[in-house]
Amino acid sequence: MDISGKGGKEMNILENYEKALQAIYDHVGFVEDWVVYPIDIRDDMFWEIVDDEEVHYAKTKELDGDGDTYSDEIYTQRFYKKHVYRGEKYTLIFVDTHTDGNKFFAIYDNEKEIKESENEI
Repeated sequence: MDISGKGGKEMNILENYEKALQAIYDHVGFVEDWVVYPIDIRDDMFWEIVDDEEVHYAKTKELDGDGDTYSDEIYTQRFYKKHVYRGEKYTLIFVDTHTDGNKFFAIYDNEKEIKESENEI
């Protein structure tokens, strides 16, 4: 499907989508296999992995559970040996929201990662 882009230039939105998706996968070292989920872009969130089982995230660096902090289970399934894919700038994590059967590849900005040791008193 070609549509007119800026300046009247034709662009193929499906081809652009495929190239962009592949660039994300290449960045984090992910290779598609049997099951592929949509990507939820969370690059505006601070985040941390807790006990290799959950990812907690919020708009602010204080992940204190005050109602503005969210968490998802890190989703594991048999088609992939890894469930967290780290690139230089972004990390892609398989997550299960446990809401309406939603599962995603959540992508986070590595500069906003909070290490567990940073939260210890």
